Amino acid sequence: SQFSDEDNNPGLGQILNVEKDIYPVGRLDKDSEGLLILTNDKILNNKLLNPRFEHQRTYAVQVDREITQEAIEQLEKGVDIKLGKTNYHTLPAEAQVIKEPILPERDPPVRFRLNVPTSWVEIKLIEGKNRQVRKMCAAVGFPCLRLVRTAIKKLELGTLKPGEIKEIAREQIT
Repeated sequence: SQFSDEDNNPGLGQILNVEKDIYPVGRLDKDSEGLLILTNDKILNNKLLNPRFEHQRTYAVQVDREITQEAIEQLEKGVDIKLGKTNYHTLPAEAQVIKEPILPERDPPVRFRLNVPTSWVEIKLIEGKNRQVRKMCAAVGFPCLRLVRTAIKKLELGTLKPGEIKEIAREQIT
C-alpha cells in the first residue's frame, strides 16, 4: 500500500488516480486486502496511526484448518510474535469464529486443498505491528490464508469493491 513501486510491484500511485498529497493511513501488505484510508489530513493521519489513541482495526481472516476455541482464547490474551529479531507479546485482541464473509474473488486465489478445511476468524486489534495478524495466527498454529481488513474504527469496508474509492468526511471516521 505504498504509493511508490516496490520490488517490481506497482505502487498506489500507478493504480489510483488521486492527488499528489494523498497518502495511506497505515499499510496493507502485498498479500492482504481490504479497507485502506487515503488522506491529506495530517491530524487525522496522526490520530489513526499514533498507538496512544488505540483505534480499533477489524480483520476477517481465513485460516488453514478449523480453528479451535483454545486458539481463539490465546489470540484474545495476546501471543508472542517476532518483530525483526525481538520477541513481542501482542496486546489482547477480540477474536471470534465467523461464517465465511461474502468477498470478491481473490487474484491470485487462495491455496486450495481438497482434504484440508479452512475457517474464518474475526480479529479486532488496537495495535498494528508489521504483519501482526498473520504472525498471531501462525503463533496459535493456524496459518493465515486470506486476510481482509474490514473496518478501521467505525468505518467499515461494506460493499466497496477492490480499487473502488469512496470520499467521506472526517466525522465518519473519528
